[in-house]
Amino acid sequence: MVSAMASWNNQDIAAKLLELADLLEQQEANPFRVNAYRRAAGVIAGQDESLVAIWQCGGIEALQDLPTVGRSIALAIDEMLRTGRWMQLERLRGALDPEQVFRSIPGVGSRLAIRIHDQLHVDTLEALEVAAHDGRLERVSGIGPRRARMIAATLGDMLQRRPARASGTGAEPAVPMLLDVDQEYRRKAAAGALPKIAPRRFNPKGESWLPILHAQRGHWHFTVLFSNTARAHELGRTDDWVVLYFHTDSGPEGQRTVVTETHGPLGGRRVVRGREAECLTHYRSAAVTA
Repeated sequence: MVSAMASWNNQDIAAKLLELADLLEQQEANPFRVNAYRRAAGVIAGQDESLVAIWQCGGIEALQDLPTVGRSIALAIDEMLRTGRWMQLERLRGALDPEQVFRSIPGVGSRLAIRIHDQLHVDTLEALEVAAHDGRLERVSGIGPRRARMIAATLGDMLQRRPARASGTGAEPAVPMLLDVDQEYRRKAAAGALPKIAPRRFNPKGESWLPILHAQRGHWHFTVLFSNTARAHELGRTDDWVVLYFHTDSGPEGQRTVVTETHGPLGGRRVVRGREAECLTHYRSAAVTA
């Protein structure tokens, strides 16, 4: 296993965790979540053995065995050491560039990376892996079933873990929960009640215009923003398409986009992309019980 950050020391990793904690605090996230990252940073900074050595010998499980370093933080450290990046931190900084991320996949060039991002509304390798396994990736123009399987296999090697489970198997929040968080975000954004970040993409003046919400529902943690994709800007949907990132304390991050459907039986409704059938069932059930 070759680390992208083998030269980093424990202090470097602790600094990343502290930076994320500071951003979460500034963005009004749950204080318990903020403190979890700060406690883990303190443990890592005081650890005598190299975190890289611990990771190389025992992987995520060995990191997870450190005091105060739970599964989600261990997964974050694993991402840093494998790729040299931490997508969650880049997102909260407003520095995320999904097309560049997808170009790291062998055989995916600039144009295909843009199509993947614009058509699937995903911006991490983990979210793309889910799309590869639930059938959405093969529907991207220029891919098809065979190429989707090849990309899925490549992602499995890159992520060095079992393939992600498709939606509907308990790996994601239920549709009513996603729609509820979407509603909270849009309501608070419209009222000007959310902190804002300054995304680097499509923001030449560097203005802080993008509202961000950190929310919790049960054991699910959410980070929510309006879509800042080229397609959203092109179609004037930057105040409609909402991207929800979610994870539990014991699992990797997932991602879905909620939009206002423009046609068909769901026309005018808020719909979770890739889970339209579940949305239709949800709305029909709500109509029956109303």
